[in-house]
Parts: sequence; C-alpha cells; structure tokens
Amino acid sequence: MALIDGKKVSLEIRDHLAEEVAEVKRKTGAVPGLAVVLVGDDPASAVYVRNKNKTCQSLGFASFEHVLPAETPEADLLALVESLNVDEKVHGILVQLPLPGQIDSEKVLRAILPEKDVDGFHPVNMGQLVVGRSLLVPCTPLGIITLLDRYGIDIEGKHAVVLGRSNIVGKPVSLLLLGRNATVTICHSRTRELAAVTRQADILVAAVGRARFVTADMVKDGAVVIDVGINRVDGKLVGDVDFQGVEGKASFITPVPGGVGPMTIAMLMENTMKAFRARHGLFA
Repeated sequence: MALIDGKKVSLEIRDHLAEEVAEVKRKTGAVPGLAVVLVGDDPASAVYVRNKNKTCQSLGFASFEHVLPAETPEADLLALVESLNVDEKVHGILVQLPLPGQIDSEKVLRAILPEKDVDGFHPVNMGQLVVGRSLLVPCTPLGIITLLDRYGIDIEGKHAVVLGRSNIVGKPVSLLLLGRNATVTICHSRTRELAAVTRQADILVAAVGRARFVTADMVKDGAVVIDVGINRVDGKLVGDVDFQGVEGKASFITPVPGGVGPMTIAMLMENTMKAFRARHGLFA
C-alpha cells in the first residue's frame, strides 16, 4: 500500500504557482486576484475563508475579502457580485457556501461571470465540462485527477467507481474520469448490491459524506482508493473510508486529513491563475 500525500503535492503546486506569479507580474505588471465573499458567521466557513486568504498572500496573489452580515438581503449580495464581475483586479470570485436562507444560492452562483467562476460551478462551466472543453473545473474533482497523475496512476481503460452523485464532486469527477478514457460507474443511495459494484473498481472514489462507510469487503485487492469525505467523529476528522480496514487491500489510498483536502485550495489557486492568464491572453 502506498499513501497518496495530498499535502505534499499541494505544496509543490503552490511553489510552482508562486513562480508563475512572479513571471506573469513581469509580463503584465499585474497579479491574479481572488475575491472571497462570506455571508454570516458560520465557523467552518470562516476558517476556510481565512485559509484561502493566507494562501493568496503566500503566493503573491491579490486577495479581496468581503464579509457580510447574516441578514444581508439577496439584492445586496447580487450587487456585490456584479461589482466584482467588472473589477479588473479580480480574476476569480468565490462565494462561500452555505448561504443564509433568505438568499437563493443558485441565483448567486449564476450571477458570477463564468470566466471568473473559479469554483467551476456555473452552468456554463459545468456544460463545458460535459463537452470536454472546460477551462475552470470544480476544485475537488480537479484535485483528485491531479493526485492520480502525480502518482503515475493510469486512468485510461480502468474501471472507476464513484460513490456519490453531487454536483460538487460526484458528477464532475465522473466526467473528468470519463474524459480520461476510464469506464465510469456512479453509485448512490438507490444503487442495488452496492458492495458488488464497488468491488469491481480499479479506482474507487468515495464522496458520500458518511464516516467510514467504505469497508474492506467493498474494495478489491490492489484498488486505488480516493477518500473525499471529511467527517468529525469523537473530535477527530475521518473520511468516508474505513482507513485501517481498507489500507491493507489498496495499492494506493488517500488519508483523511492530508489527502484530497489540501488539493482543493491548491486547485482554487490554480483556477485563479488560469482565469488570470485567459484574461491577459497568456497561455502556459
């Protein structure tokens, strides 16, 4: 069994991005700018926003933080998004979810210009992903593919089984795997004989949000296991995979924490750099 170290890979990506920032600044006199909007005082969201701002600063990105009170009207948030859409210094916009009940999250996400949608959730970007021409891809799925590549894990021709069909992870990672010529099966709460399906997987992606849901009897010998879950059990973070039970059967496995998680912010920064390059006509 080999451990897939997402923290290590994410640091390598950040180092490369810091070099890129210096390069593009020399060429354009500008740097990538990321605007993060937080509505309310959800503690977990606040931590995520702080981490994103720290990462921006460490890479030399411009960081624009907008923290709004929980009672902010939807119209005010939409007006802020519109102002960020036209701000030349802002290349990426991220509105932290969840949003308070009076705000329609879907309406807000649609209001972000697709070319500044560094989360990759705008219907235009999701549609581009379906047809295989995407620039900005959802960050966690992109991080998963990047980890597979960095560890030399071949995707083509493999049977990939994805547990979970969310718009955030399950559907987009399935499309990315399909685009890399994997045979893809998507499983969900209505899937019959689930363990029989997951045991066919050469690559198993677990994104169901249930602590230690994937057990050893659900995994075939030599499978690559990617654990996207982040669950808190007795004060500790655990994944959707029973790590101790499964690690002896897997050829590669991601830990929680330290696996897919660190890649998500790294891919957010990479998407912001892609948006900056596209805006300035710079192509790597």
